[in-house]
Amino acid sequence: MTTDTSTRTDGERVPRRQADKFAERRRQLAESALATLSELGYARTSLRDIAYHSGFTHGVLHYYFRDKADLIAQGVRQYNERCVTRYDDILATATTADELREGFALRMADTLLNETEQHRLWIDLRTQSLFDPSFRDAIVEIDAALEQMIWKILTRYAELDGMTLAVSPPFAYALFDGIFQMALVSHIGGDENATDTMTGQINTALALLKAGAGVTV
Repeated sequence: MTTDTSTRTDGERVPRRQADKFAERRRQLAESALATLSELGYARTSLRDIAYHSGFTHGVLHYYFRDKADLIAQGVRQYNERCVTRYDDILATATTADELREGFALRMADTLLNETEQHRLWIDLRTQSLFDPSFRDAIVEIDAALEQMIWKILTRYAELDGMTLAVSPPFAYALFDGIFQMALVSHIGGDENATDTMTGQINTALALLKAGAGVTV
């Protein structure tokens, strides 16, 4: 009886270990794919390109992913895991509205400067999903998570400032996403003042979101 139980338990563990290894390899391949896509862009990158840059064969990629869309969906979900926690430490440590505002703006500037290629890829993939529905669900999922992230920041800011927000989560996300995207375009175009301009726009946006500022959306 004891042997059977042990054997059955071991039998349960083996598939779990195999599944963990399979998932880890998918993560590794997806990270490699994101690096290649960030450099070349969606339209110019094939599975063979990704395989070449990752050091794995084309057949290996097909073993772990159904197609390019499946690989991209995995990659953008991993990218999202990092994005949605980017401001957590600021939220946890800021004790005043000014601290939160300054920390938020500085972190946005830092990621704009140091993760330019990844952000450029995100915009590329989000645009491509308008034409290619194969990974559209992953993009919609990530946009929803990013919207929640921005709303969490704003509600904490409002709490610290003693203000009432006059906008909805979708409007707030569209506003800050637009500010960031325009700053990214300026930065890629060589504008050395892109982050300073973005910081000023963030400050203006936060002021406009307050109830009584003439905006209710």
